[in-house]
Amino acid sequence: MHTLNLGILAHVDAGKTSLTERLLHAAGVIDEIGSVDDGSTRTDSLALERQRGITIKSAVVSFAVDDTTVNLIDTPGHPDFIAEVERVLNVLDGAVLVVSAVEGVQAQTRVLMRTLRRLRIPTLVFMNKVDRGGARDGAVLRSIAEKLTPAVVAMGSVDGPGGPAARCVPYTGADTGFTDRLAELLADHDDELLAAYVEDAGPLPYDRLRGELAAQTGRALVHPVYFGSAITGAGVDALIGGVRELLPASRGDADGPVSGTVFKVERGPGGERTAYVRMFSGTVRVRDRLPFGRGEGRTEGRVTGIDVFDAGSVVRGAEAGAGRIARLRGLDGIRIGDPVGTPDADDADGPGRRFAPPTLEAVVVPRPPANRGELHSALARLADQDPLIDLRQDDVREELSVSLYGEVQKEVIEATLADEFGIGVTFRETTTICLERPDGSGAAHEIIDQGENPFLATVGLRVDPAPVGSGIAYRLEVELGSMPFSLMRAVEETVVETLRQGIHGWQVTDCVVTMTHSGYWAPLSTAGDFRNLTPLVLMSALKRAGTTVHEPVHRFRLELPADLLGPVLPVLARLGAVPGAPAVHGSACVLEGEIPAARVHELQRRLPSLTRGEGVLESDFDRYRPVVGPLPDRPRTDHDPLNRKEYLLRTMRKVAAGGEAR
Repeated sequence: MHTLNLGILAHVDAGKTSLTERLLHAAGVIDEIGSVDDGSTRTDSLALERQRGITIKSAVVSFAVDDTTVNLIDTPGHPDFIAEVERVLNVLDGAVLVVSAVEGVQAQTRVLMRTLRRLRIPTLVFMNKVDRGGARDGAVLRSIAEKLTPAVVAMGSVDGPGGPAARCVPYTGADTGFTDRLAELLADHDDELLAAYVEDAGPLPYDRLRGELAAQTGRALVHPVYFGSAITGAGVDALIGGVRELLPASRGDADGPVSGTVFKVERGPGGERTAYVRMFSGTVRVRDRLPFGRGEGRTEGRVTGIDVFDAGSVVRGAEAGAGRIARLRGLDGIRIGDPVGTPDADDADGPGRRFAPPTLEAVVVPRPPANRGELHSALARLADQDPLIDLRQDDVREELSVSLYGEVQKEVIEATLADEFGIGVTFRETTTICLERPDGSGAAHEIIDQGENPFLATVGLRVDPAPVGSGIAYRLEVELGSMPFSLMRAVEETVVETLRQGIHGWQVTDCVVTMTHSGYWAPLSTAGDFRNLTPLVLMSALKRAGTTVHEPVHRFRLELPADLLGPVLPVLARLGAVPGAPAVHGSACVLEGEIPAARVHELQRRLPSLTRGEGVLESDFDRYRPVVGPLPDRPRTDHDPLNRKEYLLRTMRKVAAGGEAR
């Protein structure tokens, strides 16, 4: 029995969850098809998902197609939950990208397809809703070729689109138009096939074309397009046939070393963790001791239970081998993204970023304020399930803040805290997350028992700029053995923590911090001395280096009537957008450029009145750029280098109150 781990991806409301239901029904897993509107679908199991009619968390369900077990992973379509999609991409063998025949290619569709192609994940396209009024199968197919990839081929046609009687007719080898288009597409990627296509007087054998189609689809070079309706079932059998024939099954040696990755973590009522693991190699069994994690956080635990997915159900199992998706219990402390067993050599530092990071943040305020401790615990549990919310605690202002992709995510967090934890909260106004990058190099040091240094520690640090996207690196110019490891570790950990807020209050990144001086008095010096002194030294060095605040910028594509270009351009300028040259096509105009992420929402809000309701805006994160004009308002909260005396007094009061220092 083979295994295929298949992701279903789409822009929100394209019908991906309904397609999942239809596939399960066609495979005989369910007798009755659930409804998103009624909250009765198999994969939208959270109460909040059923209430809102959207997918929030990825869900796994399985069905059989001949000799292949398909583990189908339904993913969120709303861009606020793109982090769920990112984690799923790491475990897929193939994907089905759902596009609506009514709405066509949408912003999230383009983001998803770019990522699927970059990762070379074999992908089929399913054009859904051909039975809906306004279905435009031909126009949307051309839009797919124009906006997603030209390497597509329609695998059939639609008879009577736009009504409940719409039928999808698969092409066969007898359709010469289809075989000609298929041969031309495949020849673009295969010189031998191209030579045969040019030299042979007759058509290429259809079996050869189908074999080459499967090979090139498996290498993510071409993307077959199927048509259908998840509601009526039209075209779904052809899609299932394409999944079976064209997408490659999992590969891996069940007898090899155990290797897998965690893409989802759930918590039980008692706080116990259940890890969803894709197995790439080896076999894990109940009672096995299994290493997991990375670097110094790598540890091991004993597997106390295994669940596997079978015929639409989750069943207890004794083992899970290569290619399978399993739920493992007993691995305390395991986190999303952790490798289990032997890490893949290409994944030593963790999977790379697939999508843009969150660019928004908000302070979460408990109601009543006395629930702050309970709120922190609840948010920490949510951060286990979604590490990108990046829970942060400001001890000075006694505030908790989280990173966000959008307002819907904020509403979901608020509802989850109320429903699952009984905690009422409000959010302060959402603000944009900026970054600071060093302008140059700066150094500072404090010597033990000299000047105003009240700590039994010597620390010297230098800050240097690093390439964009490199993050934070920490290095030593002192002997590793010049101090006990616990003191060295205290400095390094505090450097990382301190850089969460730079001179202007934003996280500092793309820099190298080097320890230039070290010293201690045995046995009096403690880690607390170094944890308290390091922020002062580092911020002094950072002040000498100087930093520039960078704001997130989106690339945008705006379609609007050509006669409204004149009135729209000044509005874009006031919003800080930098448009390129407009492309006018008859009565329509396309404008591309960049705009600060903080102004995208305002542009979306004003667009209907600016364009008579005809404007269509697509945008996604592009990069961080230096802020032009006044800096975003973010008051300082901690380790302020501009007021050394206040910092020292605050720290000493903390010591006197019993905080760690000596």
